[in-house]
Amino acid sequence: MATGRSSMELISAAEEHSAHTYHPLPVVIASARGAWMTDVEGRRYLDMLAGYSALNFGHGHPRLIAEAHAQLNRLTLTSRAFHHEHFADFCTELAELCGMDMVLPMNTGAEAVETAVKTARKWGYRVKGVPDGRARIVVAANNFHGRTTTVVSFSTDEEARRDYGPYTPGFDIVPYGDLDALAAAVTDDTVAVLLEPIQGEAGVLVPPPGYLPGVRELTRERGVLFVADEIQSGLGRTGRTFACEHEGVVPDVYVLGKALGGGVVPVSAVVSSREVLGVFRPGEHGSTFGGNPLACAVAREVVAMLREGDHQRAAADLGEHLHRELALLVGHGVREVRGRGLWAGVDIDPVLGTGREISERLMARGVLVKDTHGSTIRLAPPLVVSKDDLDHGLAQLRAVLTAQPPT
Repeated sequence: MATGRSSMELISAAEEHSAHTYHPLPVVIASARGAWMTDVEGRRYLDMLAGYSALNFGHGHPRLIAEAHAQLNRLTLTSRAFHHEHFADFCTELAELCGMDMVLPMNTGAEAVETAVKTARKWGYRVKGVPDGRARIVVAANNFHGRTTTVVSFSTDEEARRDYGPYTPGFDIVPYGDLDALAAAVTDDTVAVLLEPIQGEAGVLVPPPGYLPGVRELTRERGVLFVADEIQSGLGRTGRTFACEHEGVVPDVYVLGKALGGGVVPVSAVVSSREVLGVFRPGEHGSTFGGNPLACAVAREVVAMLREGDHQRAAADLGEHLHRELALLVGHGVREVRGRGLWAGVDIDPVLGTGREISERLMARGVLVKDTHGSTIRLAPPLVVSKDDLDHGLAQLRAVLTAQPPT
């Protein structure tokens, strides 16, 4: 339903009546298709963020919208009190995509991480034999796994953590990419190592070569679960189905979300072996909406699209082009570029402005990105973006860096 109000009126109302947990760019989106969005005044913008990878398949992908519409007309929710016709196939197909046995569906990424923490602890007590109440999980500094009380308890981002104590115990934080520090932190009470294969919120930080294989070897040797949070990095973003694949690594547990719902509905999941997820019994964990019919219908189509491999190939090919072009900007307003596939963290020379200021200048030129950690901007266009549109976005970034006025 159209509101008939201007962007400024709607932004003002949001500021007045919503909690200020975000600082969005001053744009109000009314519609979107593919890699393009349109605001309430009719201005078009190239989406170079893709909902932090929730929109890997673009806005309004026809296959996903068709599945959603078909299911909306039939059945949207049963709760897990009953079975529904999509549930078994969703779990089977997602498990097969991951090369695993079982799926525990949830809704949001934070819920999936919480579920992975509970899974690891229960596995530690029931399978590994850790004494009750002593299970520990090793995590990396600068992580971002969500915003629940438990998750922020092991965050090193003071802004995300401050004023939410008392904090959940049982976590050991080590530097990201430091295998020696990780090895030293693992004890007989360690049940899991929880890592992002690429740290997204931290600025798209790619670990050093050999780190993920080293984590895999260490966890296997020490009888510890390797839990890979692929909520942002997975499902095609890096040019492979999972970012772990770039180094030939298969973790014990995948944590998935964002793109699993196709940008249509929130869908997340923990995917693992029967030995790991088999520790749960009825009543020990769950979610009213987790694995609901609408979510499963859309997510099954996401899995089907990923099985075809076209989106992974597009992310790999366009990702090479993206990073080649961004590398040319280093020393010309850009200090460093990191990333893999259609995903990049770009450190802007602070002389030119903060990441927020650069994002606002790009918005004025019809390109939407988002800043993080001061002078870094993140680029993560939908995997359906065309090369011409990607080049258009890069041209606007070059223009901002050279202070050319908007056209």
